[in-house]
Amino acid sequence: MHNVKQSTGIDLAQYKEAQMKRRLTTLRMKNGYQSFSDFFAAMMKDKALFYEFLDRMTINVSEFWRNPNRWEVLRDVILPELQRSGRRLKLWSAACSTGEEPYTLAMILSDKNILAETGILATDIDDGALAKAKQGIYLERSLKDVPKDVAGRYFTPEGPVFKVSEGLKKNIDFRKQNLLLDKFDEGFDLIICRNVMIYFTEEAKNKLYHKFSASLRPGGYLFVGSTEQIFTPAQYGFESTETFFYRKK
Repeated sequence: MHNVKQSTGIDLAQYKEAQMKRRLTTLRMKNGYQSFSDFFAAMMKDKALFYEFLDRMTINVSEFWRNPNRWEVLRDVILPELQRSGRRLKLWSAACSTGEEPYTLAMILSDKNILAETGILATDIDDGALAKAKQGIYLERSLKDVPKDVAGRYFTPEGPVFKVSEGLKKNIDFRKQNLLLDKFDEGFDLIICRNVMIYFTEEAKNKLYHKFSASLRPGGYLFVGSTEQIFTPAQYGFESTETFFYRKK
């Protein structure tokens, strides 16, 4: 995507707009609507059609507490280990998309009463995704895996959407970042980068794992997605502890 203009002469924004228009037109025709105004009116009355529209048009798809058992391991095993250092924890949600991941982390930290004493950085390359993350407003389906008591503490229903609490928002630093090109900060206790590496080439993955390792302090953890296990973690200075968690040696 970064080389679209160089290889085709088309500006990236124009490319993305054309791509979006094609998806929307295909979806409208598939559902048998002659005009976009008719299609829009139908979506306002039909929730299933509206969700189909969102699935087709949204590239950044995420949910809170995605794979809940992984977050339970983080809460019950990894964070208590990191807390034993006694220092302020420094955490990073890399490629955070629309914010569900760092907000999930913030909920866990808040329930442990350590959110205010912890630094959370959340980064993504997509300006639109970051804008939504900062806004903190989500559809009900994004909360499907959030425990009900947790959702009650950290979300406020506003019509068809749910708004994340200001207490969580103020403790997350959202920034734009290109994982491949930008320099990383150092001294992290935990880096979360889930369901992103599958989109990179093997060469890019190798580069990123080395960069992540260099950014972690000894004893810090890299938390990856369900399809992103590192089969030779030692070459990056990692050791596998819990499944999908890699500790910096």
